[in-house]
Amino acid sequence: MTSKTREKLQKELCNVYGSDFLAAPRELKVGISLNVREGIVPINGLRHPPVGDTTGWYIYAGEEMSIAPDFFQPLHVEHLSDWCPEVEKYLGLSPGWRFLIAGDYEDVWYDETLLDT
Repeated sequence: MTSKTREKLQKELCNVYGSDFLAAPRELKVGISLNVREGIVPINGLRHPPVGDTTGWYIYAGEEMSIAPDFFQPLHVEHLSDWCPEVEKYLGLSPGWRFLIAGDYEDVWYDETLLDT
């Protein structure tokens, strides 16, 4: 998928849910759990405000997020297409937004607690 197509899909999704668009540049990082590569569902994503070289996105698979300090690993956005390309269309959602996907199921919602620092 080209970067222009990816951004178009992200902006369309933001319009559907009423989110402002905030790009997640390919050279920045997300926090991702290693179990995402194992095909576990659902896949969850939540976006905090970006800091430094991060997008603010944290992505994990399964019903619950672990509290282990090494649960999330840094991954450049450009590598997400190898790990879980289905999440790329959500990356334009602004901080405070979450998603949960499992096959054809999709839930996207705003969670203002993600903005608390």
